Amino acid sequence: MAETMTLIGGRSSRQGTSLCAGKLGAEYIEVSSTLEMNAEDMARLGLKDSDSVRLRSADGEIVVRCKGKPAKDLPAGLLFIAYGPLSSALMGSDTAGSGMPMSKNIEVEVEAVVG
Repeated sequence: MAETMTLIGGRSSRQGTSLCAGKLGAEYIEVSSTLEMNAEDMARLGLKDSDSVRLRSADGEIVVRCKGKPAKDLPAGLLFIAYGPLSSALMGSDTAGSGMPMSKNIEVEVEAVVG
């Protein structure tokens, strides 16, 4: 069953260092396709690290792996994903004149991918 949560896209230090090796490198692909999620939210949804989840926003849908984070690092109901091709699929094209799509406070449906 899908649950609505808030997604924040952003940069991470690991994403930045892996970007130096190239966007087609294994580390960059892994970093930009891993969703960080509150560990208690994961447990409630029956998820464990590396399980696949589907995220659906008003603008698109992706499937990524999830990784648990303690509540002190990521509050319940809040998700984080590093910028990349997958996260871009969830963002609208409106940039409000900034040249950068809105990547904060994106409402998404989250559900486990079974099978």
